[in-house]
Amino acid sequence: MATTAQTRGGRGHLVIGQSGGATAVINASLVGAVRAALETDAIDGIYGARYGIEGVLNRDLIDLRAQPAATWDALRGTPSAALGSCRYRLREGDAERALDMLRALGVRYFIYIGGNDSADTALQLAAAARAADYDLRVVCVPKTIDNDLPDTDHCPGYGSAARFIALATMDSALCTEAMPSHYPVKIIEVMGRDAGWLAAAAALGKEREEDAPHLLYLPERPLTASEFLADVQAAYDGYGMVVAVVAETVRDENGRPLGELGHQGTDAFGHPLLGGAAHYLVGLVRGELGLRSRYDKPGDLQRMSSASVSVTDREEAERVGWAAVREAVAGTTGKMITLVRRPGPEYACDTGLTDLERVANERRPLPPEFLTPDGRGVTRAFREYALPLLGEPLPRYARLRPARGYDAQ
Repeated sequence: MATTAQTRGGRGHLVIGQSGGATAVINASLVGAVRAALETDAIDGIYGARYGIEGVLNRDLIDLRAQPAATWDALRGTPSAALGSCRYRLREGDAERALDMLRALGVRYFIYIGGNDSADTALQLAAAARAADYDLRVVCVPKTIDNDLPDTDHCPGYGSAARFIALATMDSALCTEAMPSHYPVKIIEVMGRDAGWLAAAAALGKEREEDAPHLLYLPERPLTASEFLADVQAAYDGYGMVVAVVAETVRDENGRPLGELGHQGTDAFGHPLLGGAAHYLVGLVRGELGLRSRYDKPGDLQRMSSASVSVTDREEAERVGWAAVREAVAGTTGKMITLVRRPGPEYACDTGLTDLERVANERRPLPPEFLTPDGRGVTRAFREYALPLLGEPLPRYARLRPARGYDAQ
């Protein structure tokens, strides 16, 4: 890689990193950024940081110009993070050390693909560059299945994960419906950290009152054991079975996540690694109501299932990667690319910009107007917001009519 003194006419190198939980479409953002860079005269070398900011700190970079041309079409449809990801929180002096390495290598553009915590990393790096009077353009590309970044209509990664959760709820509910006497109560635990966007997507395939999910529990609304048991009993009495969807961080009346019973520590940013909400609720149902109960927990599949990729999500993920390079070359720094929904009956989005200060370590909860008054379901407004992000329409499953059999002759 050329040093700063060897860059030509103000041109410089580009480094791209991926950070946070990998998704089904994060590589499409990488592809968009690379393709934009390949068409830009202002950029010399195009490099990928292995494992996000850790790759910058360790000078662990790969040459993206050297990849075969066919790689990019294939990578666009490949889930997970091809460069490797990280959950590394910058320590004191790390931002300055990362800047020194980028400057020594002649890097003028830094694109970071990630969520709230990644925005914090990018913000610190941009601040270090300003303090050192070094022209480093730092632009973030939004990415999170949690869909909780401020100032953007939605986040790449959410549409595909939401499609997975909607389909998983529909499919798993049919299994319960086929044998309601075997396990009449099923609880599906969904990711989403401190916002209910992903759990709410479980209701997007619901067409009839009796369709699953019968109950929906989100971190935006507290849940007491007595309320939960009353809800389950009422749903069981009404439908003969219950499918409930619960966010992994659903909280009790004291603000304590129910999943703390399965607490597995915290990540580098202090977020609890929870794992027990569904397990706890299943135990309540068995112990207090005497009903057989089980839970499904998709885990990483909901973040990166290639079988459930939304074509809309993938196209927008590529577009925001492209926009980040375009903005950086134009002089933008300290910003994140946003998606701005156009008004009107037909769904369409443009790209925009917001300050990293507004995104770093901030959260956007599910707004009240997207939830029914009891908080156990979603409104038409949420369906109108979310369904276009899922790409192709969800399937409509058939059921046999409840008619009597023929009379024997």
